[in-house]
Order: sequence, then C-alpha cells, then structure tokens
Amino acid sequence: MTASRILVVDDEADIRTLIQEILSEEGYAVTVAANAADARAAAEADGFDLVLLDIWMPDTDGITLLREWAEADVLKCPVVMMSGHGTVDTAVEATRLGAVDFIEKPLSLTKLLRTVERSLEEGARPRAGGAAGRGALPEMLVPVGRSRTMQTLRDHAQRIAPHDAPVTIFGEPGTGREAFARHIHAIGPRAKAPWVGVVAASLTAETAATQLFGTPEAPGLLERAAGGVLFINDLSSLGNMAQGLLFSALEQGSWTPVGATQARELDLRLLCSAPPEFEARREGFRQDLYSRLTVLTLRVPPLRDYAEDVPDLLRHFVDRLIDAEGLPLRRFSIAAQNRLRNYPWPGNVRELRNLVHRLLILGGDEEISLAEIEAELEVAASASEPLVKQDLLAMPLREAREHFERAYLQQQLQLCGGKVGQLAKRVGMERTHLYRKLRSLGVDFRQSVDD
Repeated sequence: MTASRILVVDDEADIRTLIQEILSEEGYAVTVAANAADARAAAEADGFDLVLLDIWMPDTDGITLLREWAEADVLKCPVVMMSGHGTVDTAVEATRLGAVDFIEKPLSLTKLLRTVERSLEEGARPRAGGAAGRGALPEMLVPVGRSRTMQTLRDHAQRIAPHDAPVTIFGEPGTGREAFARHIHAIGPRAKAPWVGVVAASLTAETAATQLFGTPEAPGLLERAAGGVLFINDLSSLGNMAQGLLFSALEQGSWTPVGATQARELDLRLLCSAPPEFEARREGFRQDLYSRLTVLTLRVPPLRDYAEDVPDLLRHFVDRLIDAEGLPLRRFSIAAQNRLRNYPWPGNVRELRNLVHRLLILGGDEEISLAEIEAELEVAASASEPLVKQDLLAMPLREAREHFERAYLQQQLQLCGGKVGQLAKRVGMERTHLYRKLRSLGVDFRQSVDD
C-alpha cells in the first residue's frame, strides 16, 4: 500500500525536523517546507494527502497562504493548521478557508498522530464539491458526535447561525447548551466580535441595572457585548427587574447607562439557555420577553438519547485533557465503552467529561477496564429519579425490576389522573392484584381509593 504523502510547512527548523521524524517513523512520506514560497513549489510539484500548515510565518502567514490556495482551488487534500498562539478567531477563519482541524503548540505526540490519522480518513471520504473537509469546523469548535441526532442539531445550528434573531437553547443541565451557543456564534457573522456570558441568577434586583447598562465609568454587559453576542445562562432564574430592563432595551433598540443621559444603540445578538420544563412552566416570567427571546429555538437532547456517540465523546475528552493538562494517555476497553453506552448519564455530557478527567488523573493501566468503570459509577439510589436516569444495569435483577415497575406504575397513574380503576384497564391487571402490587412497591394511591 502506498504511504500517505504529507507536506509540513513551518518556519522553525526544529519543529519541521521533529514532525518529519515522527511521521516518517509511522510510515508516512513527508515533505517539509520552511516558508510559503517552498510550500507553493511543493504543492505545485506533487500531490499530497495532507498538509500541516503553521499559521505564524515571517514572509506569508499560514492563513494568507491557505486563502491563496482556496481561491485558486490548488489543494485537493485536508489542511491542518498549527499554532502556538491559536485563538477562536484564527480557527474560525482557517475553517472557512477549508482547514479541517487545528493543533496547538507545543505539539503533543499523541494529539499529532491522532489528528493526522483522522484528517487522512476525512480526506479519503468522497465529498460533494470543494476541497476535502471544506466548511467543517475544527474539533475545538464543533459539538462532537456522528449520530443522526447530532447531525440534525448541527444542521439546525448552521441554518440559524447567519441570522441576528435571538435564540434560546433548551436542554437539561450538562447537555452542552453553552457549547452549542458558542458554536452558533463561531459560525455566524459576528464570530470575530465579542462573546459575553452572564448567569441569569446573578442579575439581582439591586444590581441588574448597573450590570446590564453599566455606568459612564464602567461598561455594562450590553456595551461589552456590542457588535457581538450576549449569552444569558438559564433564563428560568432571570429576576423580574432584569426581565423588565432587558425587555425595555429590546423594545426600544437602545439603552442608557445608569447616571447618564445619552442613549446608546443596542447592537448585539442574544443567545440564551433554559431547562426543558421552562417551555411549559414560566411562572413569573414575562410573556412578551419570552416571545422575543424564543424567535429561534434549539433543543439539545440528553446524552442518553444519543448514546451511540459515547465512544466518540470519550475519545474527544481524552484527547482534550491530555493536551490541556499533560495527563497520561488511557484508552477505554470495548467492554468499558459498551457499559458507558448503556449508562443513563443523569448529568449528561458534563458527567461524562468529569468521569474521563477523574480516570486520567487517578491513572492506572493504559486500558481502562470494565471493572474500573463499575467501581466509578454510582448506583442511582433515589426512586424519585425518572426511570431514564436510573442506572438499572448496576442493580441486581430484582431491584432493577422493582425500580422499573415503580416508575412505570407511577407514570401510568399520573396519566390516569390518579384513578386506579383506569390504571388497571390501562396496564391490563386485575384490580385487586394491582392494589397489592402498588402497596408492595410503596406507590401512594390512597387519594384514588374512591374511584
């Protein structure tokens, strides 16, 4: 099989040599270029399967060279950007020009090899129109997952990103509501403008005005986010005073700093997050403000609804954590991955990340075993938790069956309005036997005895 051909473009000789040696030992055919002129000549003379391109070079920087190649449609292969001073802005710009990933310096050997492998696989897949990987955001900015659920969510985010209308993102805590908000910002027209975030509960009645509008001496949230995005985390905790001030600014299209007389134009996009139940129950929340903030919505499902993505998420967080904190590489065994795919993840993606972080910090064998996972997972002891959040696989069969039956009958009883007679018909049980079953499971049906 012919070795994949890789072009490495970097003005630092030590880094060029290091990458060449590492990739050559892995069986790749490596060509190096010290500057943009050498890179242009190499790209014209030979076809490559992958380009590793440094951003900061003295003559022509990597972004400029990538733009030149993109406009001339020279490259037919994936490009991975490298930089010791990477920012979201440069990553977004590189992405728009066709880069498929972004590696930070100093280089991690593990990260380098995994990125090269993934990028070559990406380049080998047939794509419609343009260079390989054109339009894909680097891993640092893209919500992870290959399931239909995540593909649909990313498509929806792509459709709403170009517009300036407010967006409210609904989802359970830990599902990545803020990550999707940042993703929408990163692929939208305000990507290079400020991102300002605030927890709604911090906008108290006493401080909401100065926090939102600021003073002549100290800019508030609306001024700091001017031209960019203001992200309000958890609308359900937004107080009455803050609601009124925010609605006033949106209605008038302007705001005035506390203690000032000159109004200022409101120029920002509002992105918000809220728990799922906030859609149905909004006691104390202004309907006129809610209507303005939910012109567009995005619903991020709990992790248990797309559990097929758990292995990808595990690998993603291992890569990120070993790069960010220098933690030792560990891999999840197939048995461990399968167990975690069937875990209900009541804390969602945040819980998964915390589990990976803990396992890497504690260390151990390179392969994380099923036994180690079982020792880490906590049994969901509370019967009041929804059934979907209970880890039935961690329980003995009898206990798991009781948890299921209790949750099942409680939910069915609610659907029947608390009427045991209707419940008996609904679940297909003889009424006397059903009463005994409800008593044995500790389900309170006493208010329904007169049915």
